[in-house]
Amino acid sequence: MPPIKIDHLAVVVDDLPAALNFWQNALGLPLGGTERNDHEAVEIAFLNAGDSRIELLKPTTDDSGIAKYLAKRGAGMHHICFAVQDIEAALKHITAQGVELINETPRTREDGTRYAFVHPKSTGGVLVELYEVTEGLG
Repeated sequence: MPPIKIDHLAVVVDDLPAALNFWQNALGLPLGGTERNDHEAVEIAFLNAGDSRIELLKPTTDDSGIAKYLAKRGAGMHHICFAVQDIEAALKHITAQGVELINETPRTREDGTRYAFVHPKSTGGVLVELYEVTEGLG
């Protein structure tokens, strides 16, 4: 089951206003929206970049996964996210290829988006996220 497109590239930041200053003002990317994901303990800003987005992630707690990542590796690239039509089918397909998952079953965001992460051990060191996209598909 091939991905539809790159949905977003995620960047971990320690200062969201400073990061937005660069991405919005220096690069001219429009802010697509912000949200807080308490389950993942992050503040999120999405910036539109053509058919894809840049996702800025700032931890909201000191013990979250993103906070630990930031403390260990510093700010920077975190993961790439691919949009898929059917996340259950995509997860079944990639596990049949021997791929290790972080999320065996998809999680659901407040807006209804279902997502799951693929372990970097199976991807050559890149954290990969899959988003189930149902809107705008022909």
